[in-house]
Amino acid sequence: METLKRRTERKETMDQRPIIEARGLSKTFKLSAKQMRIENAKQPLRIAVDNLDLTAQRGEIYGLLGPNGAGKTTVLRMLATLIKPDSGDAVIESHSIITAPEKVRASIGFLTSELKLEDFFTPNYLFGFFSTLHNVDSKTAAVRKEKLFKHFGIDEFAEVKVGNLSTGMKQKTSLVISLVHDPDVIIFDEPTNGLDVITAKVVTDYLLELKATGKTVILSTHIFSLVEKLCDRVGIIINGQMIKEGTLAEVSGGKDLEQVFFDLYSAVVEEVA
Repeated sequence: METLKRRTERKETMDQRPIIEARGLSKTFKLSAKQMRIENAKQPLRIAVDNLDLTAQRGEIYGLLGPNGAGKTTVLRMLATLIKPDSGDAVIESHSIITAPEKVRASIGFLTSELKLEDFFTPNYLFGFFSTLHNVDSKTAAVRKEKLFKHFGIDEFAEVKVGNLSTGMKQKTSLVISLVHDPDVIIFDEPTNGLDVITAKVVTDYLLELKATGKTVILSTHIFSLVEKLCDRVGIIINGQMIKEGTLAEVSGGKDLEQVFFDLYSAVVEEVA
């Protein structure tokens, strides 16, 4: 029989282990003839993510910082098991995205600005549908919905069809739906993209609340101030490669984060040239 001491030691070891650990993630996409013409590409293959490592600790906000087209969305989609890497693997809550994708999906919430909710459904219906999908019992779902709808001001719009909601309310509805199963890991792709300043603040404040409850949040962004305000750790990704990763202090080195980024970006561009 396992002793109390051994159980305590095992729990402490688990708590110290990274909640997300990716090693050697790579993904290449094949371009169509039309895409090659539009992008003036000489090769039919585009390396979106190149041998990328990433480590996120439990109870922190991790920011994946990079320009548009750097590979941020591809990384998050691989972590969320929406697409498979060509090589490499990632472990989330001790589950591999390759060998146990269904267990990964059960432990994460994923939100992207590209998530399109059907116009003729209401927030009420969608919350119930996704709660059932995640096997959340009706009593728990009702308590969770009341709390989240009130927090984000969705109450009075609960029976309004998505097609008639504002952009901000759609985003808040998408956020709430991604949290129906109370996941330990929340993955957000550009969480404030296209939002007005008030809605953006509501979202970013809630990310801090999630962290305060011990949740781990990983988000992608190209906004330096968002990283500086929210993130404990940051990874800078350029051309699909992780250029620098660490705590915010380690990455910035006491300098302005924006300047550090552009110094790194210039060095990468010069090297490629």
